[in-house]
Amino acid sequence: MNAEAPVRAEDFALARKLQWLALSLTPGVGAGRGRKLVERFGGIDRLYSASLTELEAAGLPAAAAQSIALGKSLELAAAEYDHARDEGASIIVPGDAEFPRRLLEIYDPPLVLYLKGRAEIIDQPGIAVVGTRHPTPYGVGMAERLACDLAARGLIIFSGMARGVDTAAHRGALNAHGRTVAIWGTGIDVVYPKKTRSSRSRSSLRVGRSSASFRWAPFRHRRIFPFATGSLVA
Repeated sequence: MNAEAPVRAEDFALARKLQWLALSLTPGVGAGRGRKLVERFGGIDRLYSASLTELEAAGLPAAAAQSIALGKSLELAAAEYDHARDEGASIIVPGDAEFPRRLLEIYDPPLVLYLKGRAEIIDQPGIAVVGTRHPTPYGVGMAERLACDLAARGLIIFSGMARGVDTAAHRGALNAHGRTVAIWGTGIDVVYPKKTRSSRSRSSLRVGRSSASFRWAPFRHRRIFPFATGSLVA
């Protein structure tokens, strides 16, 4: 009789990652509702062991409950995971060592993050630099100079890669040969605006969503601030 193959830690980690990713792709389930579901069922794995009746009793819309119970969400997650890898991105979820601890302190942390670059710097001390997309020349110069000085002192510069102050902040960090993290409001595979392509290619780390249909833009600054230990609005 053949002995069962042992379950490897990597397999368990991937299964858990796919479960969180599937939850984020389930229609009608946002970050807040998703986290409450995990808490209600006592863990992400138990959520996927629940019956359709149990999921509906938890308050899920019929379409969302069916997507989870029938495995559709996990199918979407597997395809999304492969797409992220094809884009050169990695996916981190709550419980992963790379998931930013500061992000878990806000009331609605994202269920997943897509990363391109050096994931180890995302949880290091840094400053969020944000501001208008239409700054004066003086504003551009000050944002770039301040970011350059802060980066030269070892701080990570977090910003959103938008035109204006954001681009100046990233450029300042790069001019200091420092490290900068771009928090995107578009999919991680979408360059917007296109004028920032040069800074994007040189940034140390990019964080966003792989699905181009998702937008962080209405809450862009609120999504950037939790990554940093301080903020600078220019």
